[in-house]
Amino acid sequence: MVDVVVAGGGPAGLATAIRARMAGLEVVVFDPARPPIDRACGEGLMPDGAELLERLGVDLGGVESRPFAGIRYRDGELVAEGRFPGAGGLGMRRTALHAAMCNRAEDLGVDLRWGVRATSIRKAGFETDAGRVAGRWLVGADGRTSRVRRWAGLDGRPARRPRIGLRRHYAVEPWTDLVEVSWVDGCEAYVTPVGEGLVGVAMLFERGAMTFDDLLPRFPKLELRLQGAPIASKDRGSGPLEQRCRRVVRGNLALVGDASGYLDPITGEGLALSFHHAFAFVDAILAGDLGRYAAAHRRVGRYPKTITRLLLGIERHPGVRRRVMRSLAADPTLLSRFLALKMNTRGPHMLGGDGLLPLAAAALRG
Repeated sequence: MVDVVVAGGGPAGLATAIRARMAGLEVVVFDPARPPIDRACGEGLMPDGAELLERLGVDLGGVESRPFAGIRYRDGELVAEGRFPGAGGLGMRRTALHAAMCNRAEDLGVDLRWGVRATSIRKAGFETDAGRVAGRWLVGADGRTSRVRRWAGLDGRPARRPRIGLRRHYAVEPWTDLVEVSWVDGCEAYVTPVGEGLVGVAMLFERGAMTFDDLLPRFPKLELRLQGAPIASKDRGSGPLEQRCRRVVRGNLALVGDASGYLDPITGEGLALSFHHAFAFVDAILAGDLGRYAAAHRRVGRYPKTITRLLLGIERHPGVRRRVMRSLAADPTLLSRFLALKMNTRGPHMLGGDGLLPLAAAALRG
């Protein structure tokens, strides 16, 4: 019987384990895969996520990465840019991030069990294909399609409008210090600098069975930019993206990261939210009350979800999207103000003053 058992050894599970070990708790992490684990991911770490990773003591020295200073949106000939206040974000391959987090967990003495698959859950722990792993506190960190969430009876209703994501890397020098988002009706393309001579390109779309090569011609400028650049990875896909969760706590079990519900990667907050969950979970178990985690989970997720739903609504209504883009392009400060607001995950002035509603009204005036 250890203090914490984590099912899932991705970034969310490792962050939870690292934080728990830093608090002096005994931790076991198991996962059916073996490191470094890759997933379809935009691979951009927002500023608050980069700060939390530093607080976890994860050493990124020597890890190939590329900082980015903000976001650039493109819609036809319309272009709008916004820069983060203070420190920027960080782009890196998911495999590089995972390897660095594994090293930190190993250094702290986390018991890492790779190639071990959960088969069921009990109050006292997880049944696995390598025997029972018992713990006082249990964590489901096994991703968007979490089996732990399903076993615990915490799955929500299926998404009404499922979206799909595809990701590919190109061996080309990043041409900007921004994450570049290009919009066309029904699809977005995200370009993230992830290293010297390497960019990640992610496509998000809602309808039909598409390949990456089907979608790329819909973005002529991006296709021209990538023409002749070697493809540097296998295509990876993920979907449906939205996963609903009834609750994030049941008994001594907590769900963290994407296992605790997922809306859409349109704002790039996934990794940062996972790290916030890790800190909140450990604070809660140190207090002996997982109810605190449930409350903190709602608090840190409320504002990012509001912004995500707003952007999804804009994406699904091309006329509204173009009006917003015209306003953003006409006022160079508007998107930077939006990003500054977005970086405050608690959103104390979300609805008034310099908050979300005035910014949305200003954008819609276009």
